[in-house]
Amino acid sequence: MRKWTLISGVAAAEPQRNIQLENRREQNLLVVPERRTMKLDVKIQLLNFFFEVFNFIFLAMGLSVCGVGLWILFDGGSLLTIHASDELRVVGAGLMLIGLAVLGVSVVGIVGAVKDVRVLLLVYLGFLIVLVLGQLFVTLLLLINRDKIERSLDETVDRIIFEYGGHNSSDTLMDKIQSYEDCCGRTGPSDWLKNSYIQSLNLTNPDVLPCSCFRSRRPAVHSSWCSELPDFTAPQYGRGNGSHDQGCKQKVTDWLQENILTVVSMDVALMLIQVVQFVFTVSLYRALGRRAGVKTTDRLSDPEGDPDYGEQNYAYVDPDDGYVDDAHHPAHHHDYQQNLGPAHLAYHHDNQDYD
Repeated sequence: MRKWTLISGVAAAEPQRNIQLENRREQNLLVVPERRTMKLDVKIQLLNFFFEVFNFIFLAMGLSVCGVGLWILFDGGSLLTIHASDELRVVGAGLMLIGLAVLGVSVVGIVGAVKDVRVLLLVYLGFLIVLVLGQLFVTLLLLINRDKIERSLDETVDRIIFEYGGHNSSDTLMDKIQSYEDCCGRTGPSDWLKNSYIQSLNLTNPDVLPCSCFRSRRPAVHSSWCSELPDFTAPQYGRGNGSHDQGCKQKVTDWLQENILTVVSMDVALMLIQVVQFVFTVSLYRALGRRAGVKTTDRLSDPEGDPDYGEQNYAYVDPDDGYVDDAHHPAHHHDYQQNLGPAHLAYHHDNQDYD
């Protein structure tokens, strides 16, 4: 007799369940990149927001620096610009160029961030480095030549005193300094003895001074000179009372130091903003690169979305008999068994006899 082994139809459906499990596994693998892409999109949006905020601050600071440069170069109502030294002109020109460069660099950064163009972000980073180096040069030049600029300012005041006549913009500026700061001359009233007009009077004492040197004054109609002595009367001279004994040097020096400190502070603040912008730009550049890599991985892992990808050949390899094409796949046998009905039984002969 022979021994027969009964195999139920449930065992024949095992290959079909394996295929379903494999499909589920592939679907789960596709969900992970999608979640990763969503996180990257949120991160990129946050980086873009902070990038634009700091870029706006960067632009505002750059325009302010440009304005300071224009003031140093072209403002005729400042002691710094009346007879500016070469170093001060270089500083003014450098600040103006830095401000204009900040304007152009900000536009490049905004376009690169909004359009997600990584090349423009690299260009933006390069310009930031160049700008920082330029600002360091201007700041160091200003600090190193601070004493020279101060000496140049003293020479400017001495020249204004020598040429003073009360009829040009530099004379008006000197009158404002002496009136508002309650001072007279650069080091004192005796400095006005160096004035060309006072020298023509052959005076040995500062008996005639600009009206702005007096605490109270009643100037003449067509003259900016005043005196306390009765020998110098109208219409050529006005009447003054109580001249200032202190010179304007300390006031002018303090004013210069405040302006230098303001310029240096603006430069330092601008460089700090650029450092923050550098960090945000690098982070944004890397995030855009990772998102591009994830999208590439998605295309490779989802061949159905690729129109160039051919139809898959679901073949089955039998471990005993070798290659079997998809026409002989166990799933087809299972469908055939289902068509015969659930009561169908398959038998397997084990080539053994009963004793």
